[in-house]
Amino acid sequence: MVYFSVWPVAIDPVSWEAPSNPGYSGPFETNELLKKMEKLPIGDNHGPEDLAVDSAGHIYASTHEGRIVHLQPDGTEPENWAETGGRPLGIEFDNNGNLIVADAFLGLLSIAKDGSINELTTAAEGIPIRYANDVDIAENGLIYFTDSSTKFSALKWGDTYVASLLDIFEHGSHGRLLVYNPADGSTKVLMDGLNFANGIAISRDQSYLLVNETGSYRVLRYWLTEPQKGQSEPFLSNLPAFPDNLSTGLDGRFWVALISPRNALLDNLSDNPFLRKVIQRMPAFVRPQAESYGHIIAVDGDGNVVKNMQDPDGGYPKITTVAETKDYLFTGSLVAPTLGRLSKDEW
Repeated sequence: MVYFSVWPVAIDPVSWEAPSNPGYSGPFETNELLKKMEKLPIGDNHGPEDLAVDSAGHIYASTHEGRIVHLQPDGTEPENWAETGGRPLGIEFDNNGNLIVADAFLGLLSIAKDGSINELTTAAEGIPIRYANDVDIAENGLIYFTDSSTKFSALKWGDTYVASLLDIFEHGSHGRLLVYNPADGSTKVLMDGLNFANGIAISRDQSYLLVNETGSYRVLRYWLTEPQKGQSEPFLSNLPAFPDNLSTGLDGRFWVALISPRNALLDNLSDNPFLRKVIQRMPAFVRPQAESYGHIIAVDGDGNVVKNMQDPDGGYPKITTVAETKDYLFTGSLVAPTLGRLSKDEW
């Protein structure tokens, strides 16, 4: 009893009130539209966290091994293209054809066409970037990215998943939205106090960006242009699952990858920091974990769900991202040794 009551743990849980889980109903009604997803090999790699498409339509995937994998436009012929030496998560091409990488261990990186790697930034306003996660790039060259947790360093904990569980279980508002300016090398904080800041995507008209707040089951909108510049607001709230990466699709769509259903224990204990500490002292298998349930949604610029695609059996497990091309939807995963591909003919 003394151990479960007072033994030191890494988290210092904060009381909050989780919104009532809507479950898989309404715009999130259960279906099996992802069951026909194909699984494409990515060589000797796994965990293709994020995907980027270059100007020629080739696909690039960031993997758990620290490598960037190059694939043909149809997702075939995987080749190891570059290796960061860290844990690359979000990736996006800039206006000069460089691949910008949010590396959870190393910060913000740039990989040139020849595969050479340059460090762009490792801190923002005096605070180290401890968990760079997702990235998107505006037409004016500004690079927007997330630092999921200033407390739970992905490198220190040796794994992005472990660090994410700690941050979400604590709910201590350690996440940030950052912007890097290539013109002067500055890195500024646009928003802080986020509960595991995650996916990010800029609107087609460049007037705002969306950012996933995974630990609060919602998507926020941050305005980039006047008259609302610098203001933020909820865009999509009370999701039935944890949102991971965001991406800009075709025809004005935003894709949200929902990596795992919400956990009833986590919700029920949201206002009980003491019991959350007790659970943290228990073996890892007892604590809340991500479950495999395939789920992606597309939303329009008003936050309306226009596509809801699921595989309740999680045949392609723990989906982290979506990349949309003219013919396919490609998905990445936290753990899979493959890339997911779904023909748009299956819509």
